Amino acid sequence: MIICKTPAEMRSVCRELRSSALAKSLGLVPTMGALHAGHLSLVSAALAECDNVVASIFVNPTQFAPGEDYESYPRDFKADCNKLESAGVHALFAPSAADMYPPGNTTFVDPGDIATRLDGASRPGHFRGVATIVARLFNIVQPDRAYFGQKDAAQAAVLRRIVRDLNVPVHIAACPIIREPDGLAMSSRNRYLSPAERTRALILFRALHAAQHLAQQGEHTAEALRTAILNILSTDPQLRLDYAAIVDPDTLFPVADTSHGALIAVAAWIGTTRLIDNLLLPSH
Repeated sequence: MIICKTPAEMRSVCRELRSSALAKSLGLVPTMGALHAGHLSLVSAALAECDNVVASIFVNPTQFAPGEDYESYPRDFKADCNKLESAGVHALFAPSAADMYPPGNTTFVDPGDIATRLDGASRPGHFRGVATIVARLFNIVQPDRAYFGQKDAAQAAVLRRIVRDLNVPVHIAACPIIREPDGLAMSSRNRYLSPAERTRALILFRALHAAQHLAQQGEHTAEALRTAILNILSTDPQLRLDYAAIVDPDTLFPVADTSHGALIAVAAWIGTTRLIDNLLLPSH
C-alpha cells in the first residue's frame, strides 16, 4: 500500500492507478481513522466494485465545533495502516491540516439548508466542514465512487445533495451499518464509553427496533413510531436526547407517513459521549 502525505503525491499516485491498462474505476473511502469493522466493510464494498481503492485518514478540524472532541478524537495511525493494507487498499492519503487548509484559506462549501437538519441542527457548521473536506478529497483523488457508512445518514444526504448540485461525477455509496453482536452500531466514539455506559448505549438500537417492529406490523404514522422510540428512551433517565426524528432520507425533512419509506434516526448523549444510530424503513 502506497502512503501519500501531500495532495501532490496523492494526485500523482491516482493518475498512475487510473492509467493502468486494467484500471477502469477508482473508489475512495474517506475516514478519520480509529478504524473498526464498519470502516473495513466500506473498503470491502469498494474493492468489490472498483479496480483500485484509495482510503484517506484525516481528522478534519473544520467539522468540530468549539468544545467538541477534536483534540481527543482517537488516533492510531500505525494500526489503521495495518488494517487498510491487510484489507487490500492500494493507496492511503494521510495529509496534514496545513496541507488540506493552506495558510490564508478562506474557501468553504456551504451545503445550504439541508446542513441545518438532524446533526446539523445541534452541530452548527458541522456539515459545512464535512462538505468542504469531502469536496477537496474528491478534487485531489477524482474517484468514480465514494463510500460512506449509513450510520452517518444525514452526512450521506448532504453529500448526495452536493454531488447533484455541483455536477460532481462521483457516485455516493452509503453502505449498511455494521453492528456489534448485541446490536450497538460500530463507532470510533464507542471507545469513550465506560462498561456501564456501553451497556446503556444499547437503548438506542432497542428504540429503533421497537419503531421498526411497529412499522412491520402495519403502523405507518410517523408520530406513532416516534412515540414508541421516546417511550423506550425515557426508561433511561440519565440519557440526554438530541433528536428522535422520522424523515425523508434524501431531504431530511420530517414525514408524517412512512408508507413510502423513511429514515428513523436518533442521537443522544450517553454520559459525555454523543452517539447516533438509524434504520431505513422500506416503502410499502
